[in-house]
Amino acid sequence: MRHLNLVPATIMSSSNALYTDLSAYYDLMCRDINYLAQSNMVHRLQQLLGNGGNRHLDLACGTGPHIRHFIDYGYQCSGLDLNQPMLDLARARCPEARFVLHNMASFTLDAPVDLVTCFLYSLHYNPSVNALKQCLASIYNALKPGGLFVFNAVDKDKICNLSTIRHGTQLNNSQFVFESAWHYQGVGEQQTLKLSIAKTTAAITEFWQDQHTMVAVSFTELQALLIPYFEVHMLAHDYAKITPWDQNSGNAIVVGVKR
Repeated sequence: MRHLNLVPATIMSSSNALYTDLSAYYDLMCRDINYLAQSNMVHRLQQLLGNGGNRHLDLACGTGPHIRHFIDYGYQCSGLDLNQPMLDLARARCPEARFVLHNMASFTLDAPVDLVTCFLYSLHYNPSVNALKQCLASIYNALKPGGLFVFNAVDKDKICNLSTIRHGTQLNNSQFVFESAWHYQGVGEQQTLKLSIAKTTAAITEFWQDQHTMVAVSFTELQALLIPYFEVHMLAHDYAKITPWDQNSGNAIVVGVKR
């Protein structure tokens, strides 16, 4: 990936500017994510720990790449997201699924499901611990007995504010560079996800940046919130195999079996 001189020709800073205005670039931004491996691991977990049912809800579903794989596994899928342009893309990708525009903290379903997923650390989009509590209650109420809730999370106390994930790719005649980074100030219940996109076409660079305020919890705090609702399993953040969390990593896959 060649070096780019980023020129702030265009800057967007509203709470969901990247997702609203650049929804068409979302899949490009996430091109390095192995959606199939993530979906396959959860499918195996549902067989091992879940109730064996096939009704599935994906929270913060984005453009629906996970849902596509779950449909192919034989699930009856629904997706929920707060962003209509994302849902439009998801509906085009997965016409068999049902999609709902709603906040994940206070949703209800017409009929319960067997599996709820929330990938890409999206559970952190709840802006506060109170909102997270409400979200967990909504998920619990949405699940059938023995239903499974699977998501990934980051421990606020293990965040390195100097760490940045950066990757680049090309589309048509443009070069894209995507960057993301967590930031936690060390106190309080909020952390920040910082995002940026640089698009260079014919030596002209457009630059979008955004940051999202998200809930910050330690894994100890997170497990305490989950235990009233779920039997909790903490797994290593490795979608290729199912292994216990090592008690040290700041990233984990969390599995909750409805009590």
